[in-house]
Amino acid sequence: MEEIKKQTILSGIQPSASSITLGNYLGALKNWAMLQDEYNCIYGIMDMHTITVRQTPAELRKNTVSLIAQYISAGLDETKNLIFIQSHVPAHAELAWILNCYTQMGELSRMTQFKDKSAKHHDNINAGLFTYPVLMAADILLYQADLVPVGADQKQHLEITRDIAERFNSIYGDVFTIPDAYIGKESARIMSLQNPTAKMSKSDPNPNGCIYLLDDIDTVVRKIKRAVTDSEACVRYGEGKDGVNNLLNIYSSVTGKTIDEAVAEFASCGYGELKAAVAEAVAEELRPIHAKYDDLMKNKDYLESIYKKGSETANYISRKTLNKVKKKVGFVL
Repeated sequence: MEEIKKQTILSGIQPSASSITLGNYLGALKNWAMLQDEYNCIYGIMDMHTITVRQTPAELRKNTVSLIAQYISAGLDETKNLIFIQSHVPAHAELAWILNCYTQMGELSRMTQFKDKSAKHHDNINAGLFTYPVLMAADILLYQADLVPVGADQKQHLEITRDIAERFNSIYGDVFTIPDAYIGKESARIMSLQNPTAKMSKSDPNPNGCIYLLDDIDTVVRKIKRAVTDSEACVRYGEGKDGVNNLLNIYSSVTGKTIDEAVAEFASCGYGELKAAVAEAVAEELRPIHAKYDDLMKNKDYLESIYKKGSETANYISRKTLNKVKKKVGFVL
């Protein structure tokens, strides 16, 4: 019987901080780990994207290796997933330049992330920030990805990727796979603990608003106990209860319980008891991750072997697509 070919899923995270957030973990990494047997999974450490904002070189190098360890600690089996460092694969930059020539200025100027980052980094509005979506398109199209897990803030990037690929294919034939959004099990959007109307983010100006995957347990507990709630003192899920909703979402995400089950569990409790339970649930989730991470970071040679092998495989796969593209546009190979 003919073996059914697995679809390819591609995603990645920027090493722009020393640790990913609890929101990144619950919204992305934890879900990625559940895909690795069913799909051909490719996950990049997207360091080329990171430098659209000024980085300290030594920290970027350290964060890049740390992120590989975080991927594995959070459940990505390095033998089942292709894990690579973006800057180790020259085809990303090469294809991005070619695709720049098939992307319209108007398309890029409408991208909301460019507007947001320009407002935050008004002293460094560089061309890379503007053409960032084209590099992201190259990331996806190089590997002929069928599916891309996207959050609400990334849908625009997938849409422009599809537009670029369809434009190129209409001129040169079926060169690129047109990627679709991967819609998996719906995961809650984790918000800032101090401003629960905003997404939990590494750039949160309030250090108590964001839990990092590598925060020590005491810090996690302290941040959750300081989380914003409201004056109603009633544990329920609903409109106008953003802080309580966020705590319930976190609890539901780490325990696997539904929101209704969580609300029923805390029906007769105050906010202090809710926060204590959420803190303990998150701590239980993070303890084995911390232990695995600490072990990996003691073995830098092993981590190096993972990213070198991954980049070698990524170079092989991406080069096949790039050579096809170069031939189509008329470059001498």
